[in-house]
Amino acid sequence: MSVSPLQFPVTRTTKSKLEGIDWENLPFGKVFSDHMFVMEYADGNWQHGEILPFGPIQMHPAMSAIHYGQSIFEGMKAYRNLGKEVILFRPELNAQRFIESASRMCMPPIPETIFLEAVRQLVSLDSDWVINKQGYSLYIRPFMFATDEFVGIKPSETYKFVIICSPVGAYYSEPVKVKIEEFYTRAAVGGVGRAKAAGNYAASLYPAKLAQQAGYHQLVWTDAKTHSYIEESGTMNILFVINDKLITPSEEADTILRGTTKRTVLDLAKSWGVPIEERQVTVDEIIEAAKNQTLQDAFGAGTAATIAPISVIGFKDQQFQLPSLESRTLSLKLKNHLEGIKIGSIEDAQNWVQKVC
Repeated sequence: MSVSPLQFPVTRTTKSKLEGIDWENLPFGKVFSDHMFVMEYADGNWQHGEILPFGPIQMHPAMSAIHYGQSIFEGMKAYRNLGKEVILFRPELNAQRFIESASRMCMPPIPETIFLEAVRQLVSLDSDWVINKQGYSLYIRPFMFATDEFVGIKPSETYKFVIICSPVGAYYSEPVKVKIEEFYTRAAVGGVGRAKAAGNYAASLYPAKLAQQAGYHQLVWTDAKTHSYIEESGTMNILFVINDKLITPSEEADTILRGTTKRTVLDLAKSWGVPIEERQVTVDEIIEAAKNQTLQDAFGAGTAATIAPISVIGFKDQQFQLPSLESRTLSLKLKNHLEGIKIGSIEDAQNWVQKVC
């Protein structure tokens, strides 16, 4: 039968795993919904995608993604609002960033309309996995990797685009302790820091492990050349409040991943009249503000954690305790406002929410 270009065929699972989920003890990223979306790239074109029962992916030992790292991904969430509708939050920004990541990694971009429709149809099919429980959501992981069966350094000619979903609770259960990194580097100018490439995260694992052994949750990454300028915090963008001004590293450089949550935070703060500075942020000014107690707030912004308050900043052999969470009016207001928009208790004046079903 003929299939509309934006209506993907579905093969349903014969038995849902939903009944066996322990929602009170849900590990992040280890439980997956019943179905996945799969689409192949071959002969210079994306083929027609389909939704299949969730399961293993067969791969050749010489598959080029394994050997040469052509692999990118995205992270986004589906929520259930007060009307019990399933919604997505600004998914077009994820689609656009996926295109940018693909271009930088010499991979064929997924057209935005196809990306969005694949997400919608998969989430709609597995909508029962988006439970009506505070703090819970369905984490959506679109990813693409090279599939040429060839051990040779060149861009692959074939690719696989897949979307999987995982029900999740809170990413962080407590305020985050971070350490400013002085030696290791997440990204360098001219590299792939702006792309959401798998290799970026592999490179971060060892220094992050060292930080965790020292009692921290995450690192604050600094510039590769001098380690004088702050860039990101672990898997999140980072923002500071100093003297009632919201300050965050500029995304002009190609070393910082452009984040949907950070952009939303800045859009909201601007609409409220909060003074904002997007610029180079030095390590020295943050440490000085922490010392003289003008650093009123610091928090991470990302899809997984949304707003993650930072409680401690470590630098060299010192630790700086930040103000109590109760005193942080801006980040608390941002967190509550974002959650309100998503669940429908606050008006979505900017039309950021898209209903799935």
